[in-house]
Amino acid sequence: MPYNVLFLCTGNSARSILAEGILNAEGAGRFNAYSAGSWPKGEPHPVALQVLAGNGHDIGFARSKSWDEFAAPEAPKMDFVFTVCDSAAAEECPYWPGQPMTAHWGLPDPAAVTGSDIDIHLAFADTYRALRNRILLFTSLPIATLDAMSLKQHLDQIGQAGA
Repeated sequence: MPYNVLFLCTGNSARSILAEGILNAEGAGRFNAYSAGSWPKGEPHPVALQVLAGNGHDIGFARSKSWDEFAAPEAPKMDFVFTVCDSAAAEECPYWPGQPMTAHWGLPDPAAVTGSDIDIHLAFADTYRALRNRILLFTSLPIATLDAMSLKQHLDQIGQAGA
């Protein structure tokens, strides 16, 4: 049975969209990835879509959506919920109620970067790389054999992995 994973951020336009695309590719068959935001922007950031497509990901899934979709009774039951907002930048991170295993995997928002097109693309590429590294660590965990405390410790450590 695949694990359902929800990536949450405020705007659901960049980091959480990248994470959803990466996990659906890297964890195919073992994980179903979703993303949402507490205040969705309404559409994915175009550079996030370019970075995903440039790394061979199908971007047909990508849409900015509210976390309300996943709180509805008919929504898939989440096994894991990861926040990817940057609490260090005083960015408000959504809170997910319920029983899924949670962790904070905060990263700076590449959509907030200003400057040249190169600067913006580099910020998105760095975010993609950091998320992919964390997701590869996550997908390599022997989830079924870990007790809840050990699993939570691993998830928290992954969130501290170099960005």
